[in-house]
Amino acid sequence: MSESVDLRTSLHRVELRNPVLLASGTCGYGAELLPFVDLGELGGIVAKSLTLEPRQGNFPPRIAEAPAGMLNAISLENVGVEAFLREKLPALPESVTVISSVFETEIERYAEVCKRLDGEPRVAALELNASCPHVKSGGIEFGQDPKILGSLVRACRAATTKSLFVKLSPNVTSIAEMARVCEGEGADGLALVNAVQGMLVDVHQRRPMLRNGLGGLSGPAIFPIALRMVYQASRAVRIPICGIGGIASGEDAVAMLLCGASAIQVGTVGYANPRAGLDVRDGIAAYCRSHGVKAVRELVGALEAWPPVA
Repeated sequence: MSESVDLRTSLHRVELRNPVLLASGTCGYGAELLPFVDLGELGGIVAKSLTLEPRQGNFPPRIAEAPAGMLNAISLENVGVEAFLREKLPALPESVTVISSVFETEIERYAEVCKRLDGEPRVAALELNASCPHVKSGGIEFGQDPKILGSLVRACRAATTKSLFVKLSPNVTSIAEMARVCEGEGADGLALVNAVQGMLVDVHQRRPMLRNGLGGLSGPAIFPIALRMVYQASRAVRIPICGIGGIASGEDAVAMLLCGASAIQVGTVGYANPRAGLDVRDGIAAYCRSHGVKAVRELVGALEAWPPVA
């Protein structure tokens, strides 16, 4: 267990009992996992992305197994912000720290979702999904154009007093540039990275595996990409970072912390093991004990460079 190690950390004003959150889109609205795991033992959850009205996702097939991960094109199907506030959020125990993910197809609509969530005390912070790789309107286009991304962050910053984190796309030329744009427009933190755009083909039917054609690749296959981008972003900005992408163990999480993340999110691995978040938490604690680390905050950004070659 973790009693001998101080696992507390924070993302801006959001205090977390440990660095492990469950990633948006992988834990539903949280209540779905309550029969299997005490969510109050985690740092928190990032609930499924919300839009103004209920949204229907893509037609199946929309999930496919990929080497060391999965490909999905669910397309942000959700109940809408009002149903979330009325039905989903009250179903969660008070002990659960909830971050709400926000998505829309237009900047003004993103801002309106933020306004609807602003007065809800159970919502600890907002995560702007500016990077979904498999929707036909909105999503990835916000995360790939720095001017559009800046406008989005600016509008949402004006719409809420809550801590505002921006979830960035890996499908960009410079993650550091995108991170600086967000910081410059008032973001309180970053979450990175979202899924990597990919494709699979059924050669026997000569069709894409997903009806949408393209999808988002997640899971261990993208971990080195995510780690590299967290490292680069952490050196470009001063706001905190939540590392995401292929984390499957305590050591994976520690690597993210060393590269500059203050917290991490567990996603795809949870489909095979609903208790994966707790396993990762315990793995972090075990690493700290074995390396004489008394507080997990000591690990944040503590990556050491190789000594010069003589």
